[in-house]
This record gives sequence, C-alpha cells and structure tokens, in this order.
Amino acid sequence: MRKIGVVGMGTMGQGIAEMLSFKGLDVYVIEKTAERLDHGMAMVELSLDKQIEKWALTQAEKKLVLNRIHRITELADLKDCELIIETITEDLQSKLEVIKEIDRFSDSNAIIASNTSTISLTELASVTGHPGRVIGMHFIYPVCNIDLVEIVRGLKTTDETFNRTKYFVEEIIQKKGVMVFESPGFVTTRLICLFINEALRILEEGVASAEDIDSAMRVGYSFQHGPLEMADRFGLDAVAAALNIMFHEYGELKYRPSIVLKKMVRAGQLGVKTGVGFFNYDKDGDRI
Repeated sequence: MRKIGVVGMGTMGQGIAEMLSFKGLDVYVIEKTAERLDHGMAMVELSLDKQIEKWALTQAEKKLVLNRIHRITELADLKDCELIIETITEDLQSKLEVIKEIDRFSDSNAIIASNTSTISLTELASVTGHPGRVIGMHFIYPVCNIDLVEIVRGLKTTDETFNRTKYFVEEIIQKKGVMVFESPGFVTTRLICLFINEALRILEEGVASAEDIDSAMRVGYSFQHGPLEMADRFGLDAVAAALNIMFHEYGELKYRPSIVLKKMVRAGQLGVKTGVGFFNYDKDGDRI
C-alpha cells in the first residue's frame, strides 16, 4: 500500500496524515469545506515547525512530508487509494453517509478503515456493498508519538482484510497492532474514559483541585498528562460523546458523563481546540 486516503482533517486526521507522510506514503486528504482543509493543513505545518524547533526535523524533511500530502475535493478522487481511513466526527449518521460514499467511489479491493473509538464497525459496514473490507483502525492521540493501533474486526470483516491491515500497521507504519473484537469503546477508550470520568467526579466532590488531581497521577504514576489535561487534549466534546455512547450501549452508571463535563461542553469550553478547558492553552496547544 503506497496511496492512502484520509477523510476528515480534524485533530486525529491531521496526526494520521502527518504520520503516514512521514513514513514515506502518499496521502490524499479531504474535508467537508475548503476552509476546514486549509486549517487542517496549517495545523500539520505547525506540528512540523514545532519539531524543527526541537531539532527533531529539518526544513528539507518538512518539505518532503508536506509534498506527500495531497489535497482533494471529491471522494471520487480516492479511487486509486489502496487504504482509505475515515476519521470524521464521532457521529453514527455522518459516518454511515461517508462510508457509503467511499464504498461507491473506491476500488473494490481497497480497505475501508474507520478511526472510530465507540461506533459499531458491523453497523458501518452494513451500508457498503463489500462489508468484508471494512475494519477499524483506532489510532491513539497523539498519533505520531503513540506506537499503538487497535485493529477492530466487525462481524463480516474478512481474514484477508484483517491480515492486510495488520501487515500495514506492523510492517509499513511500524506500530503495535492490537486485535480487538467489536465492543463499544474497544480497550483503550473504554478504560481511559472511565479514568477521566472518575477524575471528574473527584473534582465534582471537591476532593482536590484540577491541578492537584492531574499532578497526583502525573507525578505519582508517571502519566505524561493527568486525566483532566488528557480530556482537554482529546476534546471534552469527544470524551462526552464516547461516554454517552458507552452509557447507552452498556447501560451502566459508571459510563454516565459527569455533570461538570456536560456543563463545560455546553459552555463551549472544549479544551485545546478552543483554548479553554480545565486548563488554558495557546494557539500551539501548549499549556499557559
């Protein structure tokens, strides 16, 4: 696989496109509007610039990475891609529409992968004419730094699709592939969202401040970020959506989103993407 399509250039799409290009692959990216695509590309360039500042990248390497990311305006332009990764917002109806269109325009041998963290792959595959080629590839944020991909099999995912995806993950982009059978939240989202939700309940009860909760887990247990900063970086709206889906699917109270989380989402304080969440962030996503 040398030509990869990425549908959606939000936070995850940006990371996936940058990582794939860095691995020497040609990446074809598309967004709903030209403005959103411009923003996504600008964020990829900003990420590369930050790596240059840290002496992790040269200007020549940055140019190569950007030259391998190609903008497209129609899903029909994905027809030559051998793998197409859908990474739009975590909304079932939107994903169904996009997957149906990808199935229509892409080659029948191409793999259609979704980066969903909670939605049923079997349901997504149901709108395609070739459900056996639909699989989940759940990347972990930040994509370039986390060497793990959950490979999620739907009910009709074929062995060939799984084996080709596993080979791509482990041999071409050189990440650890973990096979997961379809279940809302899979492994990583199910565990990390519970961790975040419990931290939110501790905050709600006034047991400790947001800063102290995060410091306790970051310093005490060697987490890169505490649970509340994690939530800010994932996007509070994304965390709330994941918890709501798991609460609906499992019917267990432990998945019910904290009232603090709901209030912040209603207020539009979504974390890094808006500059304000449990903590404040600058335009580069660094803590203020």
